[in-house]
Amino acid sequence: MNPAASSSFALSRGSSTPLAQQLAQRFADRIQQRLLLPGARLPSVRECAKHHGVSPYTVVAAYDQLLAAGLLEARKQRGFFVREPKNPPRAGRSAAAAPAPTQRPAPLDATALIRSMFQAYARLAPGLGTLPTEWLDLPMLQSAMRKVLAQSEGKEQLALQYGHPGGDPRLRAALAQRLSDLGIAAAPEQIISTVGATHGLDLITRCLLAPGDAVLVDDPGWAIEYARLTQAGMRLLPVPRGADGPDLAVMRQLVEQHRPRMYVTVSVLHNPTGNSLSLAHAHEILKLAEAADFLIVEDDTYALFAPNHAPRLSALDGLKRTLYVSGFSKILTPAWRVGYLAASAERIAKLTELKLLSTLTTSPLLDRAVAICLEQGQLRRHAERVTARLDAARSRVVRLSEEAGCPFVTPPQGLFGWVDTGVDTERLAQRLLDEGWLIAPGLLFSASRQAGTRMRINFATGQDARFWRLLETARRKML
Repeated sequence: MNPAASSSFALSRGSSTPLAQQLAQRFADRIQQRLLLPGARLPSVRECAKHHGVSPYTVVAAYDQLLAAGLLEARKQRGFFVREPKNPPRAGRSAAAAPAPTQRPAPLDATALIRSMFQAYARLAPGLGTLPTEWLDLPMLQSAMRKVLAQSEGKEQLALQYGHPGGDPRLRAALAQRLSDLGIAAAPEQIISTVGATHGLDLITRCLLAPGDAVLVDDPGWAIEYARLTQAGMRLLPVPRGADGPDLAVMRQLVEQHRPRMYVTVSVLHNPTGNSLSLAHAHEILKLAEAADFLIVEDDTYALFAPNHAPRLSALDGLKRTLYVSGFSKILTPAWRVGYLAASAERIAKLTELKLLSTLTTSPLLDRAVAICLEQGQLRRHAERVTARLDAARSRVVRLSEEAGCPFVTPPQGLFGWVDTGVDTERLAQRLLDEGWLIAPGLLFSASRQAGTRMRINFATGQDARFWRLLETARRKML
């Protein structure tokens, strides 16, 4: 389906259902899917009427139905806001009594973003965090898996038994070499494989933190990491992220006031800004961590999109108080949930015990398949092709974005760009969703869930000029 031509939420004037009820149903569906979250403000009556080409009386009637259904609340002189319904709506004639909602989730909260990754509709959306499927190397994956299965017929029989607690030995040996290329000295015994990088981050949280601990995080940063830490009971300490890294003055103040246990960061090709840590900032962070005795978790998920020489905290620290996490789902395929974690021998022993209790082992088949891709240089060559293609895509998107009046907040690098649209991107996201486009508004990447004018763009999936024309039109109507 052509996303720009999609109009699933268009009002039908030929329908027997009154326009007010159709409009109420539209908002009810989104509220129930959590595409509009509690506290979100709906468009003003005048703005909504103009956008949908109906009279203000129709909008008032629609909002009244939503108020009666318990989905909205009216705040004097402020407007209409979503509230969490006490009970799920039942089938009936009310506005909240919707038919089964259309399965088109948008990334407006962390869980909605995760769900959207599993929808075919969203795979080429400008706001998502994966490469297009046509950029991936299926023959390489097939070849690696055939070799693994052929080896399973011998003495190892990988397909018929549990894997090693720490992960496939061949994979850990290949990872030790990979880390050496990055300047990180780690023996295979200091590495464990995980079910993706997220699993590695979760193991660290559950092993080394306790509910109530304070954790420094980059702001903006990754919504899923905010949600995961909050759910585990941690106190988030947001540190503004700039072009060279975190705001060191703010970080020092937070450290002095709260005595954090840990700092979780993306040093290289930060999500969503795309910038990387400067060497000077890296040294200052390590000095502060040493003085205040907190750990540093370095999430290097986008390592294969970046040059090996980029400054990494784990390389400078030698894994003394740093823990390094990375994975291969972003560059190989989301279907292969293979990640890894490197740390001191003492911490790896504790993390391996927790891994055994949580997942027993990782898949020996997938571990070995990734090892083969690393050993034979296939992964390196694939990454080189992807980054070359990404360079071309980035140039195109930068031109389209600037022509649409959306400058980049930080110099565009890597897979993602951090763009200033000049309008509230939460409202913009709803307008673009009406036309079938999913974007990642700045609210998603705010630790305090502050709305703003910025959005994350995926350079690989954001190249369609139709999207930028539509965005420019929507912006002008909102200014």
